[in-house]
Amino acid sequence: MAPVVPSQDSLDRRKVVGINAETVTNITATDFPNHHAGEDLAWSLEKFKTNLRVQFHQNQEHEATFSLIGVDASLANAFRRILLAEVPTLAIEKVYIENNTSVIADEVLAHRLGLIPLKGSLEGLSWLKWFIGPNPEIGFEGMERSDYNTVVLHLKVKCERNPDADKNATEPEEKYINSSVYSRHIKWQSTGLQEKYFKNGPIEPVSPDILITKMRPGQELDMIIHAHLGIGADHAKFSPVATATYRLLPTITITKPIVGADAKKFQKCFPPGVIGLERLTNYEAESQQAGYRGHWGEEKAVVLDAMRDTVSREVLRHDEFKDKVKLGRVQDHFIFNVESTGQFPSDMLFLESVNVLKYKAKRLLRALDAMEGR
Repeated sequence: MAPVVPSQDSLDRRKVVGINAETVTNITATDFPNHHAGEDLAWSLEKFKTNLRVQFHQNQEHEATFSLIGVDASLANAFRRILLAEVPTLAIEKVYIENNTSVIADEVLAHRLGLIPLKGSLEGLSWLKWFIGPNPEIGFEGMERSDYNTVVLHLKVKCERNPDADKNATEPEEKYINSSVYSRHIKWQSTGLQEKYFKNGPIEPVSPDILITKMRPGQELDMIIHAHLGIGADHAKFSPVATATYRLLPTITITKPIVGADAKKFQKCFPPGVIGLERLTNYEAESQQAGYRGHWGEEKAVVLDAMRDTVSREVLRHDEFKDKVKLGRVQDHFIFNVESTGQFPSDMLFLESVNVLKYKAKRLLRALDAMEGR
């Protein structure tokens, strides 16, 4: 039997999840051997390389939006979960409180400090070790604290009356010095080789204006803080992202002309920018296509940017549109949104998730080799 080569239109239809008023159809992937008779759907690396595409829509320091095209949902979800829980991140882990006379209890204060995101030189962050065993060459005997695995910070603040304050001042910021303790009061103490690796970007909070506590004259804080690398699976403070989500690319197909007042109503069924209105030309108005003839000068509905659609299905609530539009989502087109907490650039985080997945795959291969005795 000669191999069957399906048309591109047929291949595109297979990838579209049908969005109906009450149901969702065509949700199962069919790109595996023997599903379609006569077609070779065996997975191959070359085919994967050909189909894989990454397209950026927004790339800012703290937020990136991009499309990952040509991958299975399991792989896209693996990247999302790794971003949330498995990319090593520096965060405050231990707080040694020498003096705390503020109104906030020690354990609550330590918890607040742990949730303050830190940033520093990317070179230094990649140099820090999450775990290192004994290494006589560098004088490291085990798991004790060292410049390789621990960042030391200090928080020492005392609230005092402002001698230069106006007698009629009522605001604490005017009457007192250090009435509010902010993340900017946390100071990094360089240790060993850290001065070399963090010279282009010292360890400091991502934002200097994170409020830690408020104090009044006579109250003070004095503590030593240790930050370590960890992963979000252990605690949310180690997650490098504020959010990491994806959604499938929406599709909107207008199957019959929508003109005049219906076109304006149709446009309002979608978020701004999804549907546009174009004025019918004389050629279209005189054509034999049903729905256009006789509507010269009126406006017709056209799809401008389906990616903006939230797939609310509002349009399917109106009977006049039910047979004129088809909604769907593309199965292998994932629109990622990654919002960094500030320690890493948002686009770099996705590359880090790829590195983590590669490491996990290599570890699995080594385990399989060990099971086979190789």
